[in-house]
Amino acid sequence: MTDLSTRMLDLGQRARTAAVLLREAPAAARTRALEILSAKLRTAEPDILAANARDVEAARANGMTEALIDRLSLSPARIAGMAQAVATIAAVPDPLGVETERWTPANGLDIARVRTPIGVLGVIYESRPNVTADAAALCIRSGNAAILRCGSDCLHSSLAIAALIAEALAEAGLPADVVQLVDTPDREAVGLMLTGLNGAIDVIVPRGGKSLVARVHAEARTAVLSHLEGLNHTYLHQAADLETARAIVLNAKMRRVSVCGATETLLVDRAAAQRLLPPVAADLIAAGCELRGDAHARALVPAMTPATEADWTTEYLAPILSVHVVDDLDAATDHIARYGSGHTEAIVTTDAAAAERFASKVDSAIVLINASTQFADGGEFGFGGEIGISTNRLHARGPVGAEQLTTYKYVVRGQGQIRP
Repeated sequence: MTDLSTRMLDLGQRARTAAVLLREAPAAARTRALEILSAKLRTAEPDILAANARDVEAARANGMTEALIDRLSLSPARIAGMAQAVATIAAVPDPLGVETERWTPANGLDIARVRTPIGVLGVIYESRPNVTADAAALCIRSGNAAILRCGSDCLHSSLAIAALIAEALAEAGLPADVVQLVDTPDREAVGLMLTGLNGAIDVIVPRGGKSLVARVHAEARTAVLSHLEGLNHTYLHQAADLETARAIVLNAKMRRVSVCGATETLLVDRAAAQRLLPPVAADLIAAGCELRGDAHARALVPAMTPATEADWTTEYLAPILSVHVVDDLDAATDHIARYGSGHTEAIVTTDAAAAERFASKVDSAIVLINASTQFADGGEFGFGGEIGISTNRLHARGPVGAEQLTTYKYVVRGQGQIRP
């Protein structure tokens, strides 16, 4: 057994012990830990920025793309947002012990379904140091211990944040081992986590690119809660209002091109393409977006370059947008079903019946009507934060907040019943 194997197994054992203690801790202690963490993130801003600067400098030297550097970079505003997210999670109603249903069958038993922690989560993520705070806060709120493994590119930032998490837990009277960060960039650590660390890890949560998620699904020996890439679509229906369409498409693509909620393909109804597409495209081009369109789209906007089959299946995470003119709503939903990743889709229309039909036909985790796909975010859903956007169909789907990180048990109360 290697030294790293020994260290990782020790992390697992400590996490399992901490999970038992956290399960029994009062909600007030978990809330207090989050409140302390939120304050520490604000006061430690200079230290976090200094650590992040080291990560960004190394990333640029290694040739990381600007889109990924944007994911990696922290600023005073982003640290403030991180602190606010933790504060919001602290204020979320505690999900543990909540009875989701209660009934009495013919045998007279009083049966309750009660939310309870999952246990120990292994969270594997890339590039975004804010995930360190978000994941820790959501695990604390939901009563789960966590083993976090960040990407090597954000290790210094994540270590700085993890130190604050340990301090906050200790000051709230909770075990510091509730949240542990793997402190090595060695990729073998990921493989060891995927084994489950001798049963210590109950669920693996990957948050990163397609290659990471594919590896986790291929190698994990425990349950996986994951999201695929955000190959998201915005569809401009023939009854779309032009100004609404312009505002939504520009925001959906260009607000932040590197987030998984960014629109990657624009679908435009053929009946309204001449009315809608040229002004929408002009806004995007003016904002620095490269457009790749089919023949009909290019006939209306000659500045577009030709789209290839690969464009319909590409999550650009960059200022690039593919554009496809479709015959009608059915053709739009058929395109989404063929090429989409099940993450987030949006329709822009003034036709309420068409909107509801779109929402019914599209089988993605999030469907928006007359709103930007960039709202695909746990914070925007009122969860305070998220550990990811799940495209799973079992257990949790969409933004995964504290409530989605719980399971349930049945508490059955009797009065001496025996089964005949």
